[in-house]
Amino acid sequence: MNAPSPLFDVVALDGSSPGSKETLGGKAYSINKMRALGLPVPPAFALPTHVCAKYHQAGRALSDTVWQQILTQLGELENQTGRRFGTGPSPLLVSVRSGAAQSMPGMMDTVLNLGLTPELREVLAAETGDAEWAADTWNRFRSSYAAIVSKQPGIEPPNDPYQQLRDAIGAVFDSWTNERVRAYRDRHGLGTGGGTAVTVQAMVFGNRDELSGTGVMFSRDPATGSAQLYGEWLARAQGEDVVSGEKTPSRLETLQTTRPALYDELARIAANLEAEHTDLVDIEFTVESDRLYVLQCRAGKRSPAAAVRIAVDLVRAGMIDKDEALRRISAEQAALIAETESVLTDRDVLAAGIAASPGVAVGQAVTDLDIARDLAAQGTAVVLVRPATAPDDVPAMFESVAVVTEFGGATSHAALVCREIGLPCVVGCGEGTVAALAGRTITVDGATGKVFDGDATAGSAIEHDEYLTELLSYLPVPAPVDHPLAALAATLERT
Repeated sequence: MNAPSPLFDVVALDGSSPGSKETLGGKAYSINKMRALGLPVPPAFALPTHVCAKYHQAGRALSDTVWQQILTQLGELENQTGRRFGTGPSPLLVSVRSGAAQSMPGMMDTVLNLGLTPELREVLAAETGDAEWAADTWNRFRSSYAAIVSKQPGIEPPNDPYQQLRDAIGAVFDSWTNERVRAYRDRHGLGTGGGTAVTVQAMVFGNRDELSGTGVMFSRDPATGSAQLYGEWLARAQGEDVVSGEKTPSRLETLQTTRPALYDELARIAANLEAEHTDLVDIEFTVESDRLYVLQCRAGKRSPAAAVRIAVDLVRAGMIDKDEALRRISAEQAALIAETESVLTDRDVLAAGIAASPGVAVGQAVTDLDIARDLAAQGTAVVLVRPATAPDDVPAMFESVAVVTEFGGATSHAALVCREIGLPCVVGCGEGTVAALAGRTITVDGATGKVFDGDATAGSAIEHDEYLTELLSYLPVPAPVDHPLAALAATLERT
């Protein structure tokens, strides 16, 4: 046996953990905080970020001491859910999720529905009387496990749920070193970082029945900053169906008419969490058989224009001060505001979809990731056009001037990544878009969701809206020359 660690290597996320975002990772920290607020969050525990370093230093292995702590906390999940891991008559299934100190949507790996075997699939079917749902959940798990843990399509999960859990935790720790994480951290200047935490949480099932579903919501519009609930919803689905971008969800507003009580509860939770975070929040939720659960909350990725409006609105509401508002606008966001382009709307529209990230860009439509990166390295402006974007597409996205997809919604990981860096993005344009655009020079307008033929740009101009004007008024006089907004302020004075 390995020597016990003087630090807690596994912690219960019951609302009482003293861990910070840096030690627990963003996802686990948010779960712990939401449980302290009394929100409906499935029980969970976490392996903090320092365990990731221990895992890699030990040759990609979990120590026996850590494993025993995991088993203890797994027993607590059993007590809280009334279900048993690895056995019937009511099997406990869990998700195994990543979560670094800094939010990196979709960059690391997640395994859902863990704990199933062919035998337990039948037990689950007998318990619920729904063999179709049990089979769907099993097939989702098999696919996820093969892609993320085994990394070999067609390989079945081990028949021991405890081995599944141990291997999945290792796979999530392994994902800390993948190419997309490196590309994301390099792009945002985050350095090497301290590793990812791992969160193990009792599963709730958005694919359970007709009264189930999953979604992502923002307390404000992350593209414009407008103070209204914004999000997407997919009935009889699990969270990965929405954030992966492989399916096109419905707008959250559809729930106002179809399920008004649910919509009102979501709006109340979003308002409470925004007040707690004093910022735009991004919330993942699941509804199982008409019962709402909140799975995650984090500061929402936003466009440069939205960052300005949200910062000003929060100052007006007395939630943050003017200095904090200025700190929330990065140099990159300020530069992107100064480079705003407009389009000639009389040009032919080749495709139209969901406006996922505002901005205008012109480039050659390229569908292959390697070719896109090669052309970008040669100085060609590339628009990445894909059926749907996967996390592995991120390095190519960072080298493109815009992104267009056939499927997916505005809350997919791809859309979040694009908004954060001001990359114009149009999603959900429909099947056949890739073939129609491939090889053409196109203009992508991420504010209207339209893709135009050729170069349809009409020049750049800074929009003198009330929010930008007010934000710049917060700058001290004279402004420090190295402040991100100082150059933008000087440009505005000359126009």
